[in-house]
Amino acid sequence: MPNYRLSVDLSDLQRELSEYDLREYRLPFSFYFLEADNPDDACSTIMSRLMRLVMKEKPSIETRILCRNIRRNIRIDKIECL
Repeated sequence: MPNYRLSVDLSDLQRELSEYDLREYRLPFSFYFLEADNPDDACSTIMSRLMRLVMKEKPSIETRILCRNIRRNIRIDKIECL
């Protein structure tokens, strides 16, 4: 499987995510390295990791609404195959 570098923009979600203790998703702009089958799989993996981490921290209705907002507002600016 190839490795990918993703440039992720979470600036629209920063205020909502500040309530949670998210180690690697704390910054509004960051790079992530993943191993995936294709670029679409890499994007969905990043989203599911973030949503799983948020739901693990505080499983509530508000968190489910936040997960929906994550799906709508996360921006992946650039994907590079390494």
